[in-house]
Amino acid sequence: MPMKIKALYYYPVKSLAGIATNTLPLDRFGPVNDRRWMLVDEQGRFVTQRKYPALVQIKPAFSDDGQLVLDIPAQGIVTVTVGNRERQVTVWRDQVAGVVEAGRDASGALSEFLGSTVTLVYMPENVTRPARHDCLTKVHPVSFADGFPFLVTSQSSLDDLASRRPGYGDMRRFRPNVVVEGAPAWDEDKWRSIRLGEVSVDLVKPCSRCIMTTVDPDTGIRCPKGEPLKTLAGFRRTDDGVMFGVNGVHQSPGTLRVGDPVTLIASKE
Repeated sequence: MPMKIKALYYYPVKSLAGIATNTLPLDRFGPVNDRRWMLVDEQGRFVTQRKYPALVQIKPAFSDDGQLVLDIPAQGIVTVTVGNRERQVTVWRDQVAGVVEAGRDASGALSEFLGSTVTLVYMPENVTRPARHDCLTKVHPVSFADGFPFLVTSQSSLDDLASRRPGYGDMRRFRPNVVVEGAPAWDEDKWRSIRLGEVSVDLVKPCSRCIMTTVDPDTGIRCPKGEPLKTLAGFRRTDDGVMFGVNGVHQSPGTLRVGDPVTLIASKE
């Protein structure tokens, strides 16, 4: 079976629900509108499902005029506006200056939902936060994603995991941008470079998974037994963590489409 793109996702706000799409345009950051927004606490440090798993219940969308809207449980639809106050925020070890706070309505609604003060911030076009890895020879801008513009996963690998732990075959737990079908399970470990349609993507490193994979994407409830991360750790643990999917950087803008062919350009073997 030839490899092709099975599904595409983007995540307008880091750690909120994602959006499935049949067409995914790319810009200098990666997928357009992917994690350009983020929640921060009063110290300016990023806020995610690791602390607040219920964040996955908030559903982002874009109105006809391009404005971000959030569907917040028990509050309804909140329209997000961009303010004019700049600040510095922290994403892991990165200090990112020049991001812009959202209007008070959205931040207030999100704070009420979480029961803790948070501020919604936006990364403008003129901000450059570089992806970091020893193998990268040039600057690849990345949004508020954990570290890289792309996460590519394999449907066959998820099917193998689900066969070991039935009931956990929902790819949304792993928050990919691109899901590939037609490859043998775990074959992505060997990929160095692939072509998604007409877009070349260098696969930099395997993706180490965290407790967010244990959050039910519909209910926002964390599995008390740590599944499927516990099962995954039984056969996918390395010195760098428990791996599922691969992180990558794209070589040029373009547009990805469900059904596009996936071609292996170079492997690690």
